[in-house]
Amino acid sequence: HVSGLAAHTDNMARQPLTAVLVTAAEVDGEPVHALPRVTLHTRAETLHAGHPDWTRCRFAYLARFPDAEPMTDLPDFRFVALHVLAARQVAGFGAARSVDADELRLALQR
Repeated sequence: HVSGLAAHTDNMARQPLTAVLVTAAEVDGEPVHALPRVTLHTRAETLHAGHPDWTRCRFAYLARFPDAEPMTDLPDFRFVALHVLAARQVAGFGAARSVDADELRLALQR
């Protein structure tokens, strides 16, 4: 759920290939570059109210952020679906691998 005023919203509209980095929580005394992490390579798709996935995305978003419901009705805000194309997993120093979309989809279904 993003605002049309945000620079990243315009960037996703102009260039829909995006990346999202997800890391494990930082641990005191441990170097952050050693954290397990995954970069998701995605294609952004802006969803409009008539789109078949709009209601599903709104429901999932509000399940996580129920106080944001009034924002979902503002004309400036929109939902953006991120379709995962591939991923790069880093489990620590020297432990990295690429994951294609099919393998990632199977892992997420478990």
